[in-house]
Amino acid sequence: MNESIKAKIAYFGGEPLGNPVLKILLRAGIKPALVVTSPDRRSGRGQHFTPPPVKKTAEANGLPVWQPEQLPAGPTDTPLAGEWDLFVVVAYPKILPKWLIELPKRGTINLHPSLLPKLRGPSPIRSAILRDEPEAVGVSIIKLDEKMDAGPILYSKPYKIPDPDWPVDGRDLDTKLAEQGGEALAKVIPDWLANQIKPTNQNHEQATYTNKLSKDMGELSIDPHRLPSDQAAKALIHKIKGLAGWPGTYFFHEAKRVKIVAAKLSATGRLEILEVTPENKQTMSFRDWLRSQ
Repeated sequence: MNESIKAKIAYFGGEPLGNPVLKILLRAGIKPALVVTSPDRRSGRGQHFTPPPVKKTAEANGLPVWQPEQLPAGPTDTPLAGEWDLFVVVAYPKILPKWLIELPKRGTINLHPSLLPKLRGPSPIRSAILRDEPEAVGVSIIKLDEKMDAGPILYSKPYKIPDPDWPVDGRDLDTKLAEQGGEALAKVIPDWLANQIKPTNQNHEQATYTNKLSKDMGELSIDPHRLPSDQAAKALIHKIKGLAGWPGTYFFHEAKRVKIVAAKLSATGRLEILEVTPENKQTMSFRDWLRSQ
């Protein structure tokens, strides 16, 4: 363990960034005294209770875990009772109340995967792709306050994506920003605890906001026999890439759902669907599916 990190820290983590960032912090010798994450949920065909990835990593490293359904009105009779030096928040899905934000001696800091004040809110990574804003891609670490993602900035760094690679798959960008953000947190935490960072206020007039992703966002209105080109194709590829993984994208053909697994733009700017998963069937190439229609 890094001998310079003796502070009592609680880590609040959720998906998709919370687990990989926690692993990076542990490798850097930053070991939270408590990990707070979501409750176990039923999943899979058997609907068995499944622990979130953050919990699995915490328990594998002998860390205490707290999984409240709702955050309480105060620390009494909770694992947060007592004195704390710092709370660290990474993609935790609940809004932290004022008492909790202000409880530690050095307050609460938050890793946000965009260049704040751009793309505040719950879906900054995917929204950057959906809105075609590569210039907003990066990580920011802020001192949390009661307003959403509006606290002063402790650290900010863009993530440069080569033009030919944009738009990238949202899952890949999740991974890249988790790596960049975790490495940044590992450096910022000891400096912040040592009072060596001067926060910089955000320019709130430049703020933009994102919304939660929803399942219905993934439906595309396309004719699989006549795929679009130019601007229409560009808009669709941003949606396919931005919603990759969850909620995913799909179209209906003859009243049956066809999920899009992989797609790209051709050299001439036409949408090319590469792989699909038809309703109640295995994943196959788009060409094979099209021949079967």
